[in-house]
Amino acid sequence: MADRFRRWLAVWRRNALVWRKSAKTALLGGFAEPVFYLMALGYGLGSFIGQVQGLSYIGFLTAGILSTSAMNSATFEGLYLAYTRMEVLKTWDAMLAAPLSVADVVIGEVLWMGTKSVISAGLILAVAWGFGLAQGWLALAVLPVVFLTGICFGSMALVFMSFARSYDFFVYYISLGVTPLVLLSGVFFPLEALPEPVRFVTAWLPLQPVVQVIRPLVGNAWDWHMLQLLAIPAGYAAASLLIAIRRFERRLVQ
Repeated sequence: MADRFRRWLAVWRRNALVWRKSAKTALLGGFAEPVFYLMALGYGLGSFIGQVQGLSYIGFLTAGILSTSAMNSATFEGLYLAYTRMEVLKTWDAMLAAPLSVADVVIGEVLWMGTKSVISAGLILAVAWGFGLAQGWLALAVLPVVFLTGICFGSMALVFMSFARSYDFFVYYISLGVTPLVLLSGVFFPLEALPEPVRFVTAWLPLQPVVQVIRPLVGNAWDWHMLQLLAIPAGYAAASLLIAIRRFERRLVQ
């Protein structure tokens, strides 16, 4: 097991070293958009809405922005950047020529996607803390949750990417997968506003449980029973990871 972990870590480290070269640009791009959403919607729209579920609207929105930032960071990495490494730069082929299996490459990639989610959400959490939107040290527990979120959505993105033959293919995943998740997972408004059948379906989708867990952590009102909600994104992560490995074994090992 230790030898396997070293192989996964080698893939993770390779991606981290490449990312470090353009870290300032990458951080600005991944940080600015969610912060703009948080400030514009939280303070702008929030001034008309007032309180939501006992929180100011910007406080309510903070958990949603943290969750979507983690999801978007891992999704972008799992679609566009992983596809570039695999198909354009042939980095995966080079790694497979070393003593690495397809599973090693995929798992190392997914661990890096979880790390990217922690970096992205961690910056936003720091801003939220600075504005008094994150209360208490309990908010630091958001970081392992967003790491799981990154693994979940990174694995799902890799499954979709395994079918791609061009970058244009990813538009379908963003439009038909990611966007509905953001709108129907309690990011911008309470789930009670949705019809009962829609709430039942979205309860089994991976983003809604993440939002539900992060919101009390940010508000320092944690209930340990909510931990069981993370079984849903964990299940998606495990299933998607296995499917991704099988798909890339077929695609890369002829």
